[in-house]
Amino acid sequence: MKIRNFLIRIADIYRFVARAVRETIMPPYEWKETLHQCFVVGNRSLFLIAFTSFLAGVVFTRQSRPSLASFGAESWLPSLVSQAVIRSLGPLITGLICAGKLGSNIGAELGSMRVSEQIDAMEVSGTRPFSYLVVSRVTATTLMLPLLVVFADVMALLGSYLTVSAINNTGFMLYFNDVSVSVTYVDIFSSIIKAGFFGFAIGIVGCYAGYHAERGTTGVGRAANTAVVASMILIFIVDLLSLQFINLFRR
Repeated sequence: MKIRNFLIRIADIYRFVARAVRETIMPPYEWKETLHQCFVVGNRSLFLIAFTSFLAGVVFTRQSRPSLASFGAESWLPSLVSQAVIRSLGPLITGLICAGKLGSNIGAELGSMRVSEQIDAMEVSGTRPFSYLVVSRVTATTLMLPLLVVFADVMALLGSYLTVSAINNTGFMLYFNDVSVSVTYVDIFSSIIKAGFFGFAIGIVGCYAGYHAERGTTGVGRAANTAVVASMILIFIVDLLSLQFINLFRR
């Protein structure tokens, strides 16, 4: 019975994702709501991402410097930090923060609308609740995550530079010249594309959990919790798969 229920759930998720992709491509488009959701995504996450990424850059630099110094390779610190931040640390920090912040909000919002029967009322009235509520949010998270990742990378590298500058009195141009030499276009574009998949995963999981929330007082809480946990797991899976795929282009 558990296996049967699991397979039914997988089929239901597949239909939900397929419908979201189909309605994203096919008009009419909910441009106004999509732009509003883009603003909401950025407004809810920007400060937390900036603060966390800056601290991550500082901490990673402080931890890496003694190890490199023991091998006489302290000059490689900007290259090491920039590659780690752009390839993995920046996207992963942004994805996990957005999974916790946005995933729970999306799941709770749609879950409360489902529990209070607002979505049912929209379906009966002949409007397009799926496009208005789901597609707009999935599109917003997919578009905004790459921008947030770029911002997170900049803040992390800024934190790293200030740390190195305070310790070694390294100049701004010298530090970021080493960064520009060590980072390739493959690193940058792969990070941006990976962030787009992170955003899609966060949006689709949060919307699915909220759209199919259980009735009753616990439905909203379960929807928010499911959105966060499932989004974080998916982010690590996507990160692993993308790493294996991107390594093919670095050989």
